[in-house]
Amino acid sequence: MGSLLEVKDLKMHFPIYGGILRRRIGTIHAVNGVSFNIMPGETVGLVGESGCGKTTVGRTIARLYRATEGEVTFDGIDLFNYPKKQMKLIRRDLQIVFQDPFESLNSRHTVATILEEPFIIHNLGTPSERKREVKLLLERVGLSVNALNKFPHEFSGGQRQRIGIARAIALKPKLIICDEPVSALDVAIQSQIINLLLELQKEMSLAFLFIAHDLSVVRHVSDRIAVMYLGKIVEFMDAEVIYQEPKHPYTRALLSAIPLPDPNRKVSPQLLEGDVPSPIRLPRGCGFHPRCPYAQDICRRQAPELRAIGGGKHLVACHFSEELFS
Repeated sequence: MGSLLEVKDLKMHFPIYGGILRRRIGTIHAVNGVSFNIMPGETVGLVGESGCGKTTVGRTIARLYRATEGEVTFDGIDLFNYPKKQMKLIRRDLQIVFQDPFESLNSRHTVATILEEPFIIHNLGTPSERKREVKLLLERVGLSVNALNKFPHEFSGGQRQRIGIARAIALKPKLIICDEPVSALDVAIQSQIINLLLELQKEMSLAFLFIAHDLSVVRHVSDRIAVMYLGKIVEFMDAEVIYQEPKHPYTRALLSAIPLPDPNRKVSPQLLEGDVPSPIRLPRGCGFHPRCPYAQDICRRQAPELRAIGGGKHLVACHFSEELFS
């Protein structure tokens, strides 16, 4: 079975303008050569600290940004070379759930209008059929039909996110990009939304690109996990393998910071010195070397490739991963 989504060497750079004449004075290197794939029905988690570029990856794939370089193939179609006027056909199969459910819903529209809009845009169904589909969508995400004539501000954060999910699944897509869909919600509500997404995935054979910074949440939903740092993927492998046998120093530091539910177990987090380097002035060599306790001269001179180690599918971008963590 072939990949549903194939991302190759994706780069997204944003120009910085300044001065009276608004001349270009710099560049933000948000994404710097990201490659990965997603199989049909699979969930790939994309994790990392705030500012690492993971949200930019999702939005560039969805063509909300115009990529600087790279290729994205979705269901056999080259997205970046696909005519803009025909992108509406692709959007039926490629949807996105945003982090802030309040900002992503039109505050002037009722729930009925918000959920009916995808069918109107794609000219699907008669008015009566669309209204029936809207009611079914509400039921599918666990909301009452009494919500139809209410506005977004009349709902809680979790309910608004359910509305956003209902809008995303309206056209029965193949892939949904979930951009931190639970980070703005209370912990109790997070689990409800996660379980809803998993139920919908099983029911509709959905694939997810699940973007988040909470490693415990990502572990619960993902088949494979890609760890990002400073615009690049530094480790990519099956979820359980990464949690049990992380091979990159940055991944190990992230995992050590996850709170344990057992108060009797003591784990000392691996504190990283310094701050994440600026994406405007990237360090030479490995982007992680200024904070890495294992950095050597080659790390400061040469950027490591994302390569398979141990003869398997475990991909790591570190010169010494096999020596340090065998």
